[in-house]
Amino acid sequence: MFQIFGIDREALALILGASHSSHPREFVGVLRAREGVIQEVLLLPGTLSSDESALLRLRMLPIDPSACGTVHSHPSTSVSPSQADLALFSKFGRVHIIIAAPYDERSWRAYDHHGNKIELKVVRGTGQPI
Repeated sequence: MFQIFGIDREALALILGASHSSHPREFVGVLRAREGVIQEVLLLPGTLSSDESALLRLRMLPIDPSACGTVHSHPSTSVSPSQADLALFSKFGRVHIIIAAPYDERSWRAYDHHGNKIELKVVRGTGQPI
């Protein structure tokens, strides 16, 4: 199992844009990493979203060892995980991102599977810091 240390700048831009476009509904997806860097966001069939929650149907996730966690938005300005978020974190993945309004480079936070805040560097490709 590899350590996740960063997120690709383009993947973060996709997350920011999708979260903004989904507002006031929550955006949710699965993170995919390569060489320790989150590179992609998978959108799963059957995902449901509202202005209060999002339902990610993990049974629709293909067998994929690069799937490393989740990302979702909060329509509010809070990037703190809820009890439902913490329950999801504990069931699937090693890294989880919450992004909040106004959906910019300063309005997101990453967490481990226990709900502890972790740092992710924003990088280019597979590891060069910006």
